[in-house]
Amino acid sequence: MLRNTADSWGAPAKLFHWVMAALILAQIALGVMAASWRVSPAKLELFFWHKSNGMLILALVALRLLWRLANPPPELPSGMAAWERAAARLSHLLLYALMIAMPVTGWIVSSASNVPFRIFWLIPLPAIVAPDEPTADLVALVHGGLAVLLALVLSAHIGAALRHHFVKRDAVLERMLPGIRRAP
Repeated sequence: MLRNTADSWGAPAKLFHWVMAALILAQIALGVMAASWRVSPAKLELFFWHKSNGMLILALVALRLLWRLANPPPELPSGMAAWERAAARLSHLLLYALMIAMPVTGWIVSSASNVPFRIFWLIPLPAIVAPDEPTADLVALVHGGLAVLLALVLSAHIGAALRHHFVKRDAVLERMLPGIRRAP
């Protein structure tokens, strides 16, 4: 099943979800390790992978949004309270905004720091702002704050999925799991 139905996500939506989930978790780990590592070639390597992965996430979120526009999401369970529906919409909106804002702010930091970069050693990443140390420092703080917000929103997202599965015992989590097909 490629397209989303009223009851389930299609295979491309599931693939986007789980690939990006893995990339984002790796990205958080890379970012924390790179920021806390002492200055060394290993630190530079960690930042290289962090930046490359960030640009990959930015490209994938663009594709994911296009796919989502062409394939409306499944309906939320009919028994969900209005506040739960609002929270689900808000958390998804925040996740998409953060999946865009995080790589863009990282790109600004890299540009303002005047650090030339090639994504996965291949694609030159053009500067999007002029070199400026105060800008780099300020946007780095914003980037770090957004990372904390992302961790909180992801925790709420995962917690809500687990609540739906184990407490409410509905199909919200199941319909996003790979290999599980729900009849249209």
